[in-house]
Amino acid sequence: MESSSGLRVLSCVLIDDEPLALDVLASYCAQLPFLAVQAQFHDAAAALAFIRTHPVDVVFLDIQMPGLNGLHLAQLLPAPAPRIIFTTAYDQYAVRSYELNATDYLLKPVAFERFVQAVSKVYGGAERAEPALPALPVEPPPEAILVRHDGQLRRVAFSEIQYIEGRKEYLLLHTTQGRLLTLQSFRRAEEVLPPARFVRIHRSYLIALAHVEYLERGRVRVAGQLLPIGDTYREVLLERLRGYQQL
Repeated sequence: MESSSGLRVLSCVLIDDEPLALDVLASYCAQLPFLAVQAQFHDAAAALAFIRTHPVDVVFLDIQMPGLNGLHLAQLLPAPAPRIIFTTAYDQYAVRSYELNATDYLLKPVAFERFVQAVSKVYGGAERAEPALPALPVEPPPEAILVRHDGQLRRVAFSEIQYIEGRKEYLLLHTTQGRLLTLQSFRRAEEVLPPARFVRIHRSYLIALAHVEYLERGRVRVAGQLLPIGDTYREVLLERLRGYQQL
């Protein structure tokens, strides 16, 4: 498919049983002029029926869904099969996804930059006669993080997060609206949270600079709680605080 300007446009289908996750994917696609969303589905079986009669270039596919899951759906796609980009909150399916020749495997919450990287792999697979990947629009950073809590994907605004506490493989988000426990790593959180507003102060704590009340010897008070400052994080914290005050 080509646009009026001659730009190659990739047709795609979005499949996810969680409405919020589907909305995020749709908003990301809308920001890229070379993606055209043909349909969105909460049900994998309905999506398969559509793809069998409406060939597309790319399928953005969740894995854990009721009934027909994403891995099974990927094996049922008609030939020539579209490129598959899995989008899931679980990393244990990564090996299986590549056995199915998936183009990429995105872990939720998916950052826009990571989404673009995945799409670029599909676009880069076009014939050499096709134009190179066009310059991407400069978009404002996201203002929220998506976390899974009590079986739901929840949207938590950055402004609501006071600090994040590590509890083994889980993160406990302390927010102005309450606490949320989610299965996620600090690394994943740090990829999404803007560094100008959040900083790691300890191997078990990451804080929002906006909620810092004061510092004392080896500790920082955030939202009424005194949290320890690790020796290796002290200088970074002070530097970020100075930069935050100048904003």
